[in-house]
Amino acid sequence: MAHPLELQRGPIDGPLMVRPRRFGDDRGHFSETWRQAHFEEAIGSQVQFVQDNESVSGTGVLRGLHFQVPDRAQGKLVRVARGAALDVAVDLRKGSPTYGQHQTALLSEENRWQFWIPKGFAHGFLTLEPNTVFCYKCTEVYSPNHEGSLLWNDPDLNIDWGTTAPLLSEKDVKAPSFADFQSPFT
Repeated sequence: MAHPLELQRGPIDGPLMVRPRRFGDDRGHFSETWRQAHFEEAIGSQVQFVQDNESVSGTGVLRGLHFQVPDRAQGKLVRVARGAALDVAVDLRKGSPTYGQHQTALLSEENRWQFWIPKGFAHGFLTLEPNTVFCYKCTEVYSPNHEGSLLWNDPDLNIDWGTTAPLLSEKDVKAPSFADFQSPFT
């Protein structure tokens, strides 16, 4: 039997694209979106998710680039249940050969990809369709005392979001630059 997860690795060590198998017939389809043993085998380590989040956003909403610092750093498994989003992970691990580089993923209800973003990465996404439902499992609960952010359009990060005028929160408009960031991640 084929492995229950299709996997795609990108240019940065750590993030991983995961797609569960889908079974369909004339009634519709079924997919097991999460099974711990299969996921741990895919990433090569144990993981425990403690919080699930869901956001609904109109077209052109950009949320990010967000992270939580140690000892409340978060790994995230993200997916789009409805609509589509451009998802971005930025490597914040000081000792990494890809420090400051980013990896993008197109997530949609059509392609069914999920994106694993380990601890040590900033995360953000831009919604591409109306009423996009974005779901994420987190390995740590939200802690406002541990949260951080980076400017979404920082020239040092050079992320091509495909837009210059997204809808942003006040927090994201005022996020610090990458040049001013002192990484707590090793």
